[in-house]
Amino acid sequence: MSAKDTYKSIAEPSEGLFRDNGSRFIARAYPVEGEEEVREIVAALRKEYHDARHHCYAYRIGLDGSLWRASDDGEPSGSAGRPILGQIDSAGLSDVLVVVIRYFGGIKLGIPGLIRAYKTSTADALAGARVVEKVAGRWYTLHFPYESLPAVMKAVKDLGLPQRGQEFLAECRLEVRVRRSLEADFLERIEKIGILVD
Repeated sequence: MSAKDTYKSIAEPSEGLFRDNGSRFIARAYPVEGEEEVREIVAALRKEYHDARHHCYAYRIGLDGSLWRASDDGEPSGSAGRPILGQIDSAGLSDVLVVVIRYFGGIKLGIPGLIRAYKTSTADALAGARVVEKVAGRWYTLHFPYESLPAVMKAVKDLGLPQRGQEFLAECRLEVRVRRSLEADFLERIEKIGILVD
């Protein structure tokens, strides 16, 4: 099997904390797979920590990590989002969102102090996370007549594809997750069987 379609992420949310001159930086790390999920988590944290001054965050998504964003949320430019993203990258992770909630302690920390605080709290959250290997791929929905079921199930079994959403009636429907390195083989087999895929 090809290693080109695997990457590291985190298994479940984790938390980190950093304090400096009365300011508290609460870092929350989450496994995510899309920007909609990111928006929902950030909105929920803004609500939960409504009395905090800043909700800075960064995320990186996908096998190659090409989908990313870093937000300073009112902190001086480059002092929060970039240090958070830098820690995600240092850990070699993707499909990860880290939000750092800052409670201001009354003493300004200056840009170097802010960078250190956002970096340290993020590192703490990621150090406590359980790292897992993920396989890049996508879900396909197969539509086929019942008589094609044996051929479809053979292809699914041969390629070891995870399944969900099965419907085996006169018209069958099956969702399968195909890892990137098997995609060409999968599509070729499905085309030979002559069934619809989306």
